[in-house]
Amino acid sequence: MNEPAVEPTPPTGSAVEPAPLTEPARRDTALDGIRALAALGVWVLHVAGNTGVMYRDGMFAWMTTRLGIAVPIFFLLSGLLLYRPWAKAVLLDSPAPRPGRYLWRRALRVMPAYWVVTVLALAAWSWSTLDWADWATWLLLLQNYFEQGRAPEGLYQMWTMPIEMAFYVVLPALAWLLHRWTRLGGPAANRPLRLLAGIAVLPVVSVLSVVLTHTLEQPQLALWLPHHLIYFAAGMAMAVLSVWIKEHRAVDALAPQLLVLALLMYVVLSTELAGPRTLTLPDMGQSLWRMALETAVAVLVVAPFALASRHDSLRHRVLGNPVTAYLGRISYSFFLWHAPVITLYYKATGTEAFSGDFVKVAILTFAGTMLVSVASYHLIEENALRLTGRSSAPAPPPEAPASRPAAPVP
Repeated sequence: MNEPAVEPTPPTGSAVEPAPLTEPARRDTALDGIRALAALGVWVLHVAGNTGVMYRDGMFAWMTTRLGIAVPIFFLLSGLLLYRPWAKAVLLDSPAPRPGRYLWRRALRVMPAYWVVTVLALAAWSWSTLDWADWATWLLLLQNYFEQGRAPEGLYQMWTMPIEMAFYVVLPALAWLLHRWTRLGGPAANRPLRLLAGIAVLPVVSVLSVVLTHTLEQPQLALWLPHHLIYFAAGMAMAVLSVWIKEHRAVDALAPQLLVLALLMYVVLSTELAGPRTLTLPDMGQSLWRMALETAVAVLVVAPFALASRHDSLRHRVLGNPVTAYLGRISYSFFLWHAPVITLYYKATGTEAFSGDFVKVAILTFAGTMLVSVASYHLIEENALRLTGRSSAPAPPPEAPASRPAAPVP
C-alpha cells in the first residue's frame, strides 16, 4: 500500500520546502511554483474527500482521486535540493555540508510551525482522548512508528512528516556511503555513473518494502522511510544529473513533450490499475504499479525545470511568476494548516463528514488557509529561518549561460 486509510480521507502530501545548504542560496522560482501546485493539489484532494466528491462517478471525481501524487513530488524535491550539495562535493571536489549544521537547519525549518499546528489541533479536538505518551509521540514525529487507528482530527495530513524527517536524518550518512563508494571507482570521469549506480539501490529497497508490507500483512510499514525511498532517490539522481550535465539542450527541447507525457501518465495513474478509488487498500500488484507510475509522473514534472532551467522559457514564466513563487514559499504552512481549517469548517457548521458543497467548502477553506498560512509563514517560519543564518527571499535568476555545444547524453 502507499497510504493508510484514515478519516475522513486518505492522507496526503507534505510541502516541506528543502533549504539549499550552500550560501548564498539561489532559489529556482519555477520549483517554488511546482511546490505551490502540489500543495494546492493536496488541498483539493482533501476537500474532495471531505465532501465525498472523490467517491462519486464522473471525470472530476476520477481525476481528484490521485492528487496524492503531490507526495512523490515533494519527496523528489527534497532529494533533489538537499542532496545536490553532496553531489557537488563528490563530482566537483567542493566542500561537503557539515552534518551538524545541516541537521540544525532542518530542525528549525520544520519543527516550529509543525509544533504550533499540532499543539493547537490536539488541544482543540483531542485533549480528552490523549495521554502524555500520545502527546510526546506526535510532538516528536513518532506517530508513524506506533500502530494507531484514525489520526487525530485536523492532523490526518501529518503522516508524511516523520518520513521527511527520517530522510533528513539519514541523508548525511547516506551521502557519506555514496561518497565512499564513488571515490573507490578509479578515475574522476567514472564518478557520475558510480554515484548513479549507488543511488539505484534505493528504489530496490522501496520495492522490497512493498513486498514485505503485503507478505507480512503489516500496512504500517508503508509509513516508514524505506517504502518511499524511490521518490527521494529520483530526486537525488536528478541532483547528480543537474551537477554533471547541468542544463541539457535535449531536455529543454523535449520539455513540452515531457509535461504532456506526465499528464498522460497521471491519467493512467487515476485508473484502478493503481488501486481502488475508495478507502480499500490496494493489493501488491496495484501498489507496485502505483509506485512506478507516481515516480514516473514526478520525474516528468520536475525534470523540465531541474535539468533545463531556462528562466526565459514559457514554462518558467508561468510557474515562476511572483504569485506562484510566493505560494511555493508559504506552501509548507499551507500544507500544515489546510486540514485543521477544513476540520474547523465542518465542526463550526455541523456538516457531516463526506458531505457538503464542494465549491463552497473549497472557497471558504482556501481563503481561511491562505490567511493563516501567510501569518504562519511570516511570524513563525521566517523567524525560525533567521536562526539558521539564511533568508527565505528568492534570489534573482542566474544569468543565461553563454552558448555552448550540447553536452553528450549520459
